[in-house]
Amino acid sequence: MADRDFEPRHLETLDRDLGRINALEQGAARIGRPVAGKGAAFLFIAAAALFAALLLGGSGHGLVIVVASAFGAYMALNIGANDVANNMGPAVGANALTMGGAIAIAAVFETAGALLAGGDVVSTIAKGIIAPESLGSVDVFVWAMMAALLSSALWVNLATWIGAPVSTTHSVVGGVLGAGIAAAGFGAVSWGKIGAIAASWVISPLLGGVIAAGFLWFIKAQIIYRDDKIAAARRWVPVLVGIMGGTFAAYLSMKGLKHVLSIGFGTALLIGLALGLAIWLVMIPVVRRQSRGLENRSRSLKVLFGIPLIVSAALLSFAHGANDVANAIGPLAAVVQAVQTGSFGETFAIPLWVMLIGAFGISFGLFLFGPRLIKVVGSEITKLNPMRAYCVALSAAITVIVASWFGLPVSSTHIAVGAVFGVGFFREWDAERRYRAARHAAPERPVVPGEERRRRKLVRRAHVLTIGAAWIVTVPAAALLSAAIFLLIGAVT
Repeated sequence: MADRDFEPRHLETLDRDLGRINALEQGAARIGRPVAGKGAAFLFIAAAALFAALLLGGSGHGLVIVVASAFGAYMALNIGANDVANNMGPAVGANALTMGGAIAIAAVFETAGALLAGGDVVSTIAKGIIAPESLGSVDVFVWAMMAALLSSALWVNLATWIGAPVSTTHSVVGGVLGAGIAAAGFGAVSWGKIGAIAASWVISPLLGGVIAAGFLWFIKAQIIYRDDKIAAARRWVPVLVGIMGGTFAAYLSMKGLKHVLSIGFGTALLIGLALGLAIWLVMIPVVRRQSRGLENRSRSLKVLFGIPLIVSAALLSFAHGANDVANAIGPLAAVVQAVQTGSFGETFAIPLWVMLIGAFGISFGLFLFGPRLIKVVGSEITKLNPMRAYCVALSAAITVIVASWFGLPVSSTHIAVGAVFGVGFFREWDAERRYRAARHAAPERPVVPGEERRRRKLVRRAHVLTIGAAWIVTVPAAALLSAAIFLLIGAVT
């Protein structure tokens, strides 16, 4: 009888049962992960509110600040889940970083940027979108800021859920706009500012895409398509890394460290030029050593771009933490000042504890929910390798500098994603160009039908439409949501 228990048919039955149990465990784990993430996010929001309550003690308006702190923590979580993907996605998609490594680096550098170089003074109400005096009383101002904070967080949460990277700063602008209109009417809005923001929807991705495509064309023409790829790489990779280092030095001098040191545009460019030349000279022997023994093929060149790509991702995260955190939690800082002082003006300080909520909230949001958008930016729009991802990262820094020079409003999110699109569309154009050149040189080659070539697209059109639509509706959607929340608060109070 015992022997029968181990007959082949019994073993097959046992394997099937074990397979079902394993599948059930995997399904339970998949279901449990998002539940655990939401639970951890709720605990962080509650901890931020409790932290504010303990810090403020029994102050008369403590409850308002506690609720606003919870909204601010919720917004910070959503920034980490959505916005940070733009900095880390290309490096992960190019396999220069693992998902865990990207999250660790981003958490450290986002927090460092927010705490070391974050905004201690921010222009009131999202850079002059609404005239503060038009809101009348302090209470109206506080309700408007709370509505803006909650609505922008809800919108970014929705965008993350549908897999669309959006600008958190534009979300805050939309939230302020809607609450301001609901509180003071259309006359209180600076429509010139709104027009400039609308222009950035086109300017940011277009500039980012063109610059990224230009660098990719240069790499292909001067390195990849050369007969001796290794010799070409030894000549040009130090130059490219020097350009990247100099660009980021200027970028961080001008944008990331503007709250620590007062550095003008010309000075920032001189700093970038000096450091760029130094990095170029240092990289010449480094690249020569790295390239020894490499095969003369394109795949071998990836190793030369790996470390610069990781460094660029870290520096982008630092600059993002220094700039965008302050913009996103600005409404919370405005509420704190208005409640504690009984007044509001054109500028306001961001207390350290508010910045801590923003910095740590970004890290938690990235860890809990960031991988989804990192995958979208890094691998689902178009296929990236270290050279293409390098072009995306460099484009992000250069575009911000060029836009600042011309005084153009840009979004770092739109730049980075536009650069990914630019790389993908350039690859499509280049593949078609090379096919036509090969056909012209050898007419006897088999013809690939046009319909088949059109199917071999290197950029997923579904993501183009989804992300483009999300960008366009961010400001109006956040504005409508904010107006509704403001009116609801008014009805309740």
